[in-house]
Amino acid sequence: MRVEFTKYQGLGNDFILIDNRHQAQPCLTPEQAVRMCDRNFGIGADGVIFALPAQGDTDYTMRIYNSDGSEPEMCGNGIRCLARFLADLEGQTQAALTYRIHTLAGTITPSLQPDGLVQVDMGPPYLVPADIPTTLGQGTDPVVNQPLDVGGQTWLVTCVSMGNPHCITFVEDLDALDFQTIGPQFEHHPAFPQRINTEFIQVMRPDYLKMLVWERGAGPTLACGTGACAVLVAGVLTGKSQSAATIELPGGPLKIKWEGGQQSVYMTGPAERVFAGTLDL
Repeated sequence: MRVEFTKYQGLGNDFILIDNRHQAQPCLTPEQAVRMCDRNFGIGADGVIFALPAQGDTDYTMRIYNSDGSEPEMCGNGIRCLARFLADLEGQTQAALTYRIHTLAGTITPSLQPDGLVQVDMGPPYLVPADIPTTLGQGTDPVVNQPLDVGGQTWLVTCVSMGNPHCITFVEDLDALDFQTIGPQFEHHPAFPQRINTEFIQVMRPDYLKMLVWERGAGPTLACGTGACAVLVAGVLTGKSQSAATIELPGGPLKIKWEGGQQSVYMTGPAERVFAGTLDL
């Protein structure tokens, strides 16, 4: 089987994009996606994204397989890359362009900006514990600064869903963190029945936060768009950040804004085409 693909990256979070507009289901199996993502024997990527036909009143549908074959509900950096990919497929050259994308997390709206960046209306965050999901907290009260024992240490965590689950904890020094050890322990903690994306945050200023992310199904990545959005929400809920801030990831900065309540979270950042080719599977 020969597969045509284009590779894109957003702050180093890299994806294989496939034109799947001819059918409603992904043209590859999760196992084939894993082979494509292999950085030694395949193309190398954090995930494979499929551009599928529209559902309902949307323009297209997005599906994604992580590098381990699991399927997340959504991906913030990935949807920016998808928007750029769709514009390239359509031959669109206009400076401003907006898509409505159906995802497993609902309808997400990315807009290509005149400066080359992509702004995404990510919708409002989910804060009810059962919606995240997590067994932390009670009833409908948000999980904010909740103690959680992981790796023999008690962490204060805030839990947010951006259509996919996130656990955010603020630390004094990211460089002192045993990231490779603690990351998977958070991901597989029993408090998170569908596993969890975990963000470790050092507050530099109320409008500038540094972030390390351990992604569910992918491990350490250079960037996570939904994670950056969840971090800003957690920062506002804990009083550690302003309503608009730069989130500095290992791959570069994202600008995030949330006015609170049921307001949408807005994410702005880059998405760039890397190369195209074919692969025999």
